[in-house]
Amino acid sequence: MGKKVLVVDDERLIVKGIKFSLVQDDMEVDCAYDGEEALEMAKKTEYDIVLLDVMLPKMDGFEVCQRIREFSNMPIIMLTAKGDDMDKILGLEYGADDYITKPFNILEVKARIKAIMRRSSKRVTEDEKKKVFEKNGLKIDCDSRRVFVEGSEVKLTAKEYDLLELLSFHPNKVYSRENLLNIVWGYDYPGDVRTVDVHIRRLREKIEKNPGEPLYIHTKWGVGYYFQD
Repeated sequence: MGKKVLVVDDERLIVKGIKFSLVQDDMEVDCAYDGEEALEMAKKTEYDIVLLDVMLPKMDGFEVCQRIREFSNMPIIMLTAKGDDMDKILGLEYGADDYITKPFNILEVKARIKAIMRRSSKRVTEDEKKKVFEKNGLKIDCDSRRVFVEGSEVKLTAKEYDLLELLSFHPNKVYSRENLLNIVWGYDYPGDVRTVDVHIRRLREKIEKNPGEPLYIHTKWGVGYYFQD
C-alpha cells in the first residue's frame, strides 16, 4: 500500500502537478484548496504526510498546522512563497516538520518527503532499542512512539520524537547540529541546520520543567547537543 499524502494549496495547477508526480511514485494523494477543507480532511484521515501551503483562503497554513497538532503528529511540510527566514522558523514553531520555499522543484519535494518518512533508519538499531526508556521522570515508549513526563503524556511531532529517542539512547554523547541533521533528517536532506535548533528548543519547551535550565537535553557550547545521563 502506497503512502497517503494530503496536498493543500489554493493554486490548483500546483496541486495538480504535485499530485501527478507523487502518484507516479505510487503514493495515494488527496487534495484540498483552503484551510478549513484541509483541517476537516486531516481530522478524518491519518496521512503519512501533509504538504501545506502558508497562504490559504478561510484559514492560513500556520493555523491549520497548529490545529492539526492538537490531535495528530502526522508529518507536515509547509510550502511558502516567501523567502523570509522568520516565516520559515514560524512554520516550525507552529509544529511543522519542515518547509519548502516556492518556487520549488518537484524532485526537491520528493526528497524532503522521503527524508521525513525515513522513520527508523539511522536512528536506534534494534539491538540498542529497549521497549521502554525511563530516566528522571521521563518515559519513552518506543513501540508506540509515545513520551511521558512525570506520568503525563507529551505530544511530540515525528522529528521531535526522533531527536529525543536518538539523544536519550546515546547518553552523554555530543551530536553536532550537522550530525543530527544527517541522522534524523537524512544525508540527502537539503535543509538548514537552524531547523535542528528550532526542534531542540521546541522539544525542551515540551519536556523540560525549566527549558532555560534543562534536565535532559543539554547544549555543549560550540559543539552541539547531548542527553545528560
